Amino acid sequence: MFKPHITVATIVHAKNQFLVVEEWINGKPTWNQPAGHLEADETLLEAAERELLEETGIQGRPQKLIKIHQWVAPDKTPFIRFLFSLELTEPCVTQPQDSDISCCHWVSAETIFESKTLRSPLVAESMHCFLSGMSYPLDILDAYGDYNQ
Repeated sequence: MFKPHITVATIVHAKNQFLVVEEWINGKPTWNQPAGHLEADETLLEAAERELLEETGIQGRPQKLIKIHQWVAPDKTPFIRFLFSLELTEPCVTQPQDSDISCCHWVSAETIFESKTLRSPLVAESMHCFLSGMSYPLDILDAYGDYNQ
């Protein structure tokens, strides 16, 4: 049976700046949007909120669904990634709760596109999707059943 990894990511934007989280992988700093895996007892939106809080210290609910990516990583791991966005009025102070995240940076889109430290091609692709202006309302998503068992 095909069992892709289900992940969520949130583009956080404020005044032409985008939030990236930095973690060290194989001795090198890598950048990503706040992102992580869906857990068994949560909805997609709950997962996005949890990952945002854990990786940045920001408590917020995504406002739009930007894209759903299906991707196979170089190691052949299949992913389905739900990309959300959160618009803030100002860049804010971050306080990562997750020990894997060393720090967060507010940077321009150009800095992300020029970076050699992106965790995957989906980081830049997600930026292109966000900047295209296409998005979907969150009510396109729905969950049935008890996710808090």
